[in-house]
Amino acid sequence: MAKGPRYKVKHRRRREGKTNYYKRREMIKSGKPRLVLRKTNYRIIAHITTATPIGDITHVWASSDELRGFGWKASLKCTPAAYLTGLLVGLKALLKGIHEAIIDIGLHRPVKGCRLFAALKGALDAGLEIPHGEDIFPSEERIRGEHIAEYAKMLKEQNPDLFKVRFSKYLEAGLDPVDLPKHFEEVKNRILRYFEGMFKKLGVELPPILKGEEAVAEAE
Repeated sequence: MAKGPRYKVKHRRRREGKTNYYKRREMIKSGKPRLVLRKTNYRIIAHITTATPIGDITHVWASSDELRGFGWKASLKCTPAAYLTGLLVGLKALLKGIHEAIIDIGLHRPVKGCRLFAALKGALDAGLEIPHGEDIFPSEERIRGEHIAEYAKMLKEQNPDLFKVRFSKYLEAGLDPVDLPKHFEEVKNRILRYFEGMFKKLGVELPPILKGEEAVAEAE
């Protein structure tokens, strides 16, 4: 450990590897709310916050756990779940009158196509304005879970026993992982229909995503 009269002990959260204070300062200087995206071993978390002298204020919050309430039966930490979590937090933000933000992924590495950028895509599709690069998102196929479905189909045909082990949680929930893309569309449309009702109930103008056909009928 460095010593001497000029050595300065770093802030506790920096020592613990939780906060990069340089990046945080630059984001706060923008004056815009932050779309904070985090992933754990179990779920995806997203919230919109603003910084104040006494600490961050969270305006809206969403977790992939909430997807269970819309009938989601797949993993809570996969790419499709990340997208839907971003969609949830984006629609909640619009209901609160928040229309723009900047992304905050903390100390996570900004890897092209990662789950956090799938969540960002969900928030953007909801209608939030967030500065971003167009080449950072996962493909539409990955967002819908087609890569998982293809792997499950291959495993189901070639090694049924391993298929049952790898996708035991899906099967216990009553979902064949081969049908994940279809399930994704069904849950997405349930979310859109729910928020369409909320926007109309509160008299808030519908964002573009709720004016399309996908908000009218559930995928069959």
